[in-house]
Amino acid sequence: MSILSDKSIAALAKSQGMIEPFTENQVKQNSQGEKIISYGNSSYGYDARVSNEFKIFTNIDSAIVDPKNFSESSFVNRTTDVCIIPPNSFALARTVEYFRIPKDVLVVCVGKSTYARCGIIVNVTPLEPGWEGHVTLEFSNTTPLPAKIYAGEGACQFLFFKGDQPCEVSYDKRSGKYMGQTGVTLPKV
Repeated sequence: MSILSDKSIAALAKSQGMIEPFTENQVKQNSQGEKIISYGNSSYGYDARVSNEFKIFTNIDSAIVDPKNFSESSFVNRTTDVCIIPPNSFALARTVEYFRIPKDVLVVCVGKSTYARCGIIVNVTPLEPGWEGHVTLEFSNTTPLPAKIYAGEGACQFLFFKGDQPCEVSYDKRSGKYMGQTGVTLPKV
């Protein structure tokens, strides 16, 4: 198994629509020239952006978080350019980019150091061969202070690993429950 380079990522994005929209180079400032948390193709990965859709966990109704019976009263919905995650809390979001993973590629996500150095952890399970959709991002604020997440800016880096051959049973072939998800997707059983 080998990791894909910027050239290979770009080739798959262009030929197979692996990442849409695809940004060829790292973007480090917005259209007004202000510095932002970078996104786009990098040496051996792709830095994805977080959209402006957020589900912020709250304890307002004293709900229990149950992955088998998830209650929508566990969070509040926000559409915003800056999401404030309360201290020691959690939010769900999604990538701006839509991913289509080839059947011989496995994708692993790691957080951006800019957020990690602020105590904000980004968690994403691997993107399996044959999966497609917007990636639901899990942000944990591990600090005792409120934390900001900036929509439209880099949130995490995806690393693409090419297998020696396509897998026998890909995500789409086994009818995975998160196939083709759009928007912020809640837990399913």
